[in-house]
Amino acid sequence: MTQHDFTARIAWTGNRGTGTSTYRGYNRTWDLVTPGGAAVACSNDPRLGGDPALPNPEDLLLASLAGCHMLWYLHLASVAGVVVSGYSDDPLGVGESEADGAGQFVKAVLRPRIEVAAGSDLGVADAIHARIHAHCFIARSVNFPVEIAATYVEV
Repeated sequence: MTQHDFTARIAWTGNRGTGTSTYRGYNRTWDLVTPGGAAVACSNDPRLGGDPALPNPEDLLLASLAGCHMLWYLHLASVAGVVVSGYSDDPLGVGESEADGAGQFVKAVLRPRIEVAAGSDLGVADAIHARIHAHCFIARSVNFPVEIAATYVEV
């Protein structure tokens, strides 16, 4: 087993001059920077006072899960001889919130639309998804079920 370290820096950018002196007196915005990467402006969930134009932690978790799944899919498809020429996903995260605002994801549904070469074995292409959870850092780390509802287009 090999250990890997992942780092990021987050910095709150929402101080309007009086800090958190009042609940409505500050913005829920922050910057995310990963080593060598550009800053990504983020915010809180809009239901909790965040900016709906910016990604929030829940968006980022869902995007990380879908991105990890996609990258493993492309790798395993290449190994299996399935030629993929396009891949997009519109994942859905389903969460529950309690009255005090505490919450969690209860499931995620990945909905990739995968373009494969004409004549591809779609059974082989579809079976790849079942193998990904054994590899993907993010999928192996979440404590909620991840469903796959893939569609295929032969091009």
